[in-house]
Amino acid sequence: MKRPTGTPPRTGKSPVADKRSTPPATPTKPRKVRRHRKPRRVGIFGWIAGFVALIWRVVWGSIWRLAMVVALIIGAATAYFYVSLPEAEDLFDGRARGSVTMLDHDGNVFAWRGETYGAVRSKDIAPVLKEAVISTEDRRFFRHLGVSPRGIASAIRINLAAGRGPLEGNGGSTITQQVAKLLCLGDTFDPTRFADEAEFEADCRSGGVWRKIKEVPYAFAMEAKYSKDDILNIYMNRSYLGAGARGFEAASQRYFNKPASQVNAQESAMLAGLLRAPSYYAPTANLQRSQERANVILGLMGEEGYLTPAETAEGRANPATLSQAATARAGGYFADWLMESGPGFLTSETTEDVTIRTTLDQGIQRAAERALKRVFDEKLKDGSDVEAAVVVMSADGAVRAMLGGRDTTVNGAFNRATQAKRQTGSSFKPFVFAAALEAGYGPGDQVQDAPLTIRIPGGKNWSPQNYTRTYRGPVSLTTALAQSLNTATIRLQEAVGRDEVIRIAHDFGIVSNLTRSPSLGLGASEATLLELTGAYAGIRNGGTSVLPYGLVELTMKGDERPLMGQSGGLGQRVISQRAAGQLIYMMQKVIQDGTGRRASLGSRPTAGKTGTTSSYRDAWFVGFTEQYVTGVWMGYDDNTPLSGVTGGGLPAEIWQAVMSEIHKDLPELALSTVSPDGSGIIMSQGGSTPRVVTSGSADDPLAAALAGVMDGVEAERTGRVVTAPTEVGAPQTPGDSVGADSEDALSRALNGILGGN
Repeated sequence: MKRPTGTPPRTGKSPVADKRSTPPATPTKPRKVRRHRKPRRVGIFGWIAGFVALIWRVVWGSIWRLAMVVALIIGAATAYFYVSLPEAEDLFDGRARGSVTMLDHDGNVFAWRGETYGAVRSKDIAPVLKEAVISTEDRRFFRHLGVSPRGIASAIRINLAAGRGPLEGNGGSTITQQVAKLLCLGDTFDPTRFADEAEFEADCRSGGVWRKIKEVPYAFAMEAKYSKDDILNIYMNRSYLGAGARGFEAASQRYFNKPASQVNAQESAMLAGLLRAPSYYAPTANLQRSQERANVILGLMGEEGYLTPAETAEGRANPATLSQAATARAGGYFADWLMESGPGFLTSETTEDVTIRTTLDQGIQRAAERALKRVFDEKLKDGSDVEAAVVVMSADGAVRAMLGGRDTTVNGAFNRATQAKRQTGSSFKPFVFAAALEAGYGPGDQVQDAPLTIRIPGGKNWSPQNYTRTYRGPVSLTTALAQSLNTATIRLQEAVGRDEVIRIAHDFGIVSNLTRSPSLGLGASEATLLELTGAYAGIRNGGTSVLPYGLVELTMKGDERPLMGQSGGLGQRVISQRAAGQLIYMMQKVIQDGTGRRASLGSRPTAGKTGTTSSYRDAWFVGFTEQYVTGVWMGYDDNTPLSGVTGGGLPAEIWQAVMSEIHKDLPELALSTVSPDGSGIIMSQGGSTPRVVTSGSADDPLAAALAGVMDGVEAERTGRVVTAPTEVGAPQTPGDSVGADSEDALSRALNGILGGN
């Protein structure tokens, strides 16, 4: 049977087929066969990378946590400082002490002491001055929040480039941070930690990391509390700008004699340049250096766009200059003396601002300075260290000028006119002759100029000698003083008594201790130039002592009535007017015919006395005209002997130069003494003898009688002969004498008419 072809249709399931193949089903993903990979080897770099990643995660986590803590601390500190900050205006004046402004006798300012200050608001400051300060100190002042990271980074770069530490030198401080430093970060003076305010302020301005850190929250607090103008105001009021000026208003007045609202670009640049180093760049110390610094500031202002190129060039071509008062710098030694002699709580230690009207005459002061410089330039070799001092005063003790040394530009220097106690030499002799005249001797009385030995019990004998080592025999008292004869002076001293000489010298104002040895009359004791000049003023005004003074009145700032008045002037009568008149006559002869010829002012009546110590360490000339009394001292600070200098030499020439300068355009007046009791009796020195007149009418009978007596009198006629013991302690009677006449005609006339007054 033939097998059928084709595939018969499949019906049902075939058991065989089922076994051969899998029936169709829903497709599924093939299952992955997991294969075991071989472990990958990790190299050294992999380990390093992993370690770095771990460190970074730790550091980053620490940084943001630390930053959050620091931010919280700064925020808390800022909030603390913010609460403690007062109103801006309360921070303008940060001085620990007040200031002293001194006016001359015409009412013009000539000196400042302490820290002068003048409050000024933003609207009262010239815009160009604010621009100069910002250009110099903080160009991004109006764009930062008190701290400038860019400025700090730049400062660190500059310091490192200069070989300094990162925080040494430039600090990158903003104006706000500088104000924080000026405010001592809110700290106040603690006397248990600091010796004085100066030490406290130095500590406030010191650098260091901790202080820089504290500045940050303080600066933030100020930025939050105050406006930019407020911060700038505090800065411009508290900054020290040299020469005792605190704040830009005081500095502008000090250097330019104008308020801070009126300064120009050049002056603004000079003031702003002081901020870096006030004492170094102060124009009163070195004007050229200050101008060079100002040129740098002008350039910075131009870079910031505050000045055009033309304005910058104009400012550099016409630099700022000092005012006349600042240039003169007259009376520095006088101002120092006033500060030392006045009450401390109102002068050197004042906490208030005071104004002192003084006796200083700036014209006389400058004339004296010119004269002294001229003599030294002409007479001394370059490089000489010899010093000099000059005092000029009126007869009532009002000091008109004072030079405490050759350098007249310094402040706070050693004042040789008031602080140096030196042996007076023969300039002391007028007090010996004053004692003799007061005891009744006259200018024509005779005294022996011959070798003399004083026997001192328990000591060596003392034998004074004349400068020339020669002796003249009997001479008049006038000649003995004019020629400065030592042996004659000592005989006269022993005749009247040393105690009397000491009393008269003390009463005239020589307050220093005086020796009681026989060498008293030759000036073995020490005194200051101010003391000696004041004592001569007492002779000049007719025998009444004076207390030298410079203060006329002292007023507190804001008060109209003076707190203090004149501190010196006329005192008590020391010798009679008769004795004073005779002594003035004799001292005229010193300049006319004696050792003081180089001090002559021609036809102008003058009187004075030379002085040279035995060791030649000091040389003096003190004398007077009708208008002024002037004293001059020369010597070395280390007591080196002077070479060829005596009181009749350079000191007399300096005196003559000073007096010639200050007497220009003054009338030539005869020397006279006026009775302080108001009697009107005047002794004037004219011709060869003293004459007595009165202030009454021409036909006054007293005047006529005196004139008649005096017309026939010769002051040098031979009178009494002075005798003196030669041993200390021997009995003596003032006025003992031998001779034909008990008194000369001049003494008789004056004693009879004036009754010894």
